[in-house]
Parts: sequence; C-alpha cells; structure tokens
Amino acid sequence: MKRLGTLDASWLAVESEDTPMHVGTLQIFSLPDEAPDTFLRDMVTRMKEAGDVAPPWGCKLVWPGFLARVVAPFWKIDKDIDLDYHVRHSALPRPGGERELGVLVSRLHSHPLDFSRPLWECHVIEGLENNRFALYTKMHHSMIDGISGVRLMQRVLTKDSQRRNMPPPWTVRPQQRRGAKTDKEASVPAAFSQAMDALRLQADMAPRLWQAGNRLVHSVRHSDDGLTAPFTGPVSALNHRVTAQRRFATQHYQLERLKKLAHASGGSLNDVVLYLCGTALRRFLVEQDNLPDIPLTAGIPVNIRPADDEGTGTQISFMIASLATDEADPLARLQHIKTSTRRAKEHLQKLPRSALTQYTMLLMSPYILQLMSGLGGRMRPVFNVTISNVPGPESTLYYEGARLEAMYPVSLIAHGGALNITCLSYAGSLNFGYTGCRDTLPSMQKLAVYTGEALDELETLILPPAPKPTRTRARK
Repeated sequence: MKRLGTLDASWLAVESEDTPMHVGTLQIFSLPDEAPDTFLRDMVTRMKEAGDVAPPWGCKLVWPGFLARVVAPFWKIDKDIDLDYHVRHSALPRPGGERELGVLVSRLHSHPLDFSRPLWECHVIEGLENNRFALYTKMHHSMIDGISGVRLMQRVLTKDSQRRNMPPPWTVRPQQRRGAKTDKEASVPAAFSQAMDALRLQADMAPRLWQAGNRLVHSVRHSDDGLTAPFTGPVSALNHRVTAQRRFATQHYQLERLKKLAHASGGSLNDVVLYLCGTALRRFLVEQDNLPDIPLTAGIPVNIRPADDEGTGTQISFMIASLATDEADPLARLQHIKTSTRRAKEHLQKLPRSALTQYTMLLMSPYILQLMSGLGGRMRPVFNVTISNVPGPESTLYYEGARLEAMYPVSLIAHGGALNITCLSYAGSLNFGYTGCRDTLPSMQKLAVYTGEALDELETLILPPAPKPTRTRARK
C-alpha cells in the first residue's frame, strides 16, 4: 500500500462528472507492408494475454469512494486486473479520415475512468485511411504526468522495424533513479516519516517561499516589472464553467520551421509556441467580438523531473506568462511574450530545487481550491489557458513493425479553463493537441487552422525571402 503525494492526490480531489482528470496520448501508426488482414486482431489478443502488469498500470485505489479519495488516497496492486476491460478494439467506418478519428477520440476522452479499477484504458482503432491505425491511451493524472507518460510509451517502442512479438506498454516497468524508494519502503510508517520530512523541509524553505510569494504579490501591484502574476488575466470566453463533453483537434509542423523562427527572433522554441497559440486565440476571440482589453495569460507546466528519472506521478512546477493578445502588431506581440517568459524563468530559477514542489503548491493552491469549492469558472481565473510543450522521442519508432507516424497529447480541462493546448515533439515534428469543452468553446477546431496561418504570417515577417532562381542565358 502506497500513499499518494499531495500534488498527485489533488487530481483525485478535483475529479467530478464534468471534469474527469485523465490525460491521454493518440499515436498513429502505418501498418507494415506485409501485414496480414488479422494483424490488429492478433495484436490485441497478444496485448490482452500479457501476464505481468507493471506499476503504475496495475495500481488501483484502496478506497475508491470520493471521501476516501480526498482523505486517504492510497494505491494497492490489483492482482486480478481484467485486461479485457482495459484493452479495447474499435473501428472507424472505412476509410476513416482525421475528422472521424477526432470525433471518436473526443467521445472516448469524455468518458470518466472507473475508480474501482486501475485508472487507465487503451483503445486500438482500425480503419484509418492510407493503411493506418491509431492507439489512444488514457490514464488518470494522479498516476502520471505528461513527461512520465511519454517516457513510459516510448520505452515500449523500438527503432528496429523488423522486431516482432513486442510487449504491450503495461508490462514495461519504469526505470527507477538511484536512491529512489522501493515498494517495500512505501509502507504506512514510511509515509508518516516522509510527511515529517516534508514538514521539516517546508520549515527550512519557508523564508525562500515567503520571498517568492512576496515577488508574486509585488508583481500584481507593480506590473511594469514584467512578471505576470496569478489572477491578472481577464475573465474570457475560455474561463467559464465546462460540461462533460470534450472536443479534440490536432495540428503538426516541422520542428525545424519553428526553430528557425526562434533563432531569427532571438527567442526560444517555447516563445514561438506561445506566440502561435496567442495569435490564434486573439483571432478566434476577435471573430466572436469577445476579445478582452487586457492580455490573456498562460499557465505553463515546467518539468522538474531529472533526465534519468522514468518514474511516475507528477513532478512539475508552473510559470505564468502573458500571451499579449491585446497587442495588434504581431512583432510587438512576440516581443511582449519573450519578455514575459524571460521574467517568469528568472523568478522560478531563484528558488532552490528542493523548494520547487512547495512553490508549485503555493502557486496552484488557488486554482485547486477554486475547483474543490465549486468556484472554478465563477470568478477571475488564476490564468486563462494551459499551454504545455513536452519533449518526445527524436528518432522514428516502431511497434510490431508498424511505423509511428505521429503522436498527439490529449489533455484535461476544468471549470474556469475550457481549453488546453499541449505540444509533443516527435522525429522532427511538433504535434499540437487542442482539448476543449464542446459546449463552452464551439468551433474550437478553428484554433488549429489559425495556428498554422499564424506560423505562415510570422515566417513572412521575420525570415528573409527565399532567393529567386537566377536565369542563365543560353550561349549561341
């Protein structure tokens, strides 16, 4: 039995019928050239026959009721896991296009997980045009974050296109860092000891956290220092109550295009991502005649997991940056975003690593309290939209000889935040996943189109024009 950490347990506490707190990944594969007609059926059968289910896939809540999830959230190993329930085989009407796949994934992502079972599902989806199939996997955010989720899914894939009889994701154990606690150490006395250690750490870090809190308050009162603080964004169309149904859209670009823009503008790849998202949101809201006078703000998860740590659970911090949606000039908008992210990074870097988790809770506690108290979507938001950029595998990968063509993140939303934009890099491309509330944000798919048009516009503004080919005269 293992007790959940405070941040992981908070995702269980804010779960509701309208706000399921699971995250997902959509992977699109092309079938091997020699694949028989029974390729996917046989693959699903092998997946269901897997014997040893590794953590976190085999973990379920000791007490699944709402009160127990809040007061005493503990994991235990499900020794009789029903893989027929967790692994499902679906099909699109042939030939299924991107739109039909998006509709199905939107529907699957809208359904909450069963808290009496391990909190995950895997859907194998056949019938995709051009001889392709998809793998949609979702898992509760209390079990995994974006970084650890990508690493878990990556470990089961291979660079070898000829490899066969590969294990399914839920049989592969995450690698533990040196010095990480083993399952034997995850006892109730150990949990009590860890809690006491955390209290002592908080006491040691209190002066620095107090200084960080003071800087946040100072930034609200003196906004000219460039640091974007919580609650400084407007109440926009993105920040009302949400319903249970989700809508999902995708877009992808060559990573080299975005890196060229980052280099030419003197910014980072994340600055360009924020610019594209902010520009698309500005146009979306202008068309609805609903653009606020003050700029939208983005909550940006920052990975604090060590590079060699493939463990589970949530290990992130947060920074808040302006999207400069009030600025009509594109280049001025980009400059404002660069300044805002630079100040946010400087602010975060002033904290020692040992204090980052406590600082994250300090920053996110108003957001979590809004959700738990029912005030989410009824008051000024902590920030307007979550925008995340998750590094993924750099090489082309395969599963059972099927080539992984694209990988998209499918994230969560909550009251007061009807849109989440998460980017995931893979094999030279950056894949955008837009997860939104079907009812609160109608026509949300337009954001994917507007992001691409913002990219084209920025290229014309800051990149030198391609040289025209010179004509050579034929000699007489």
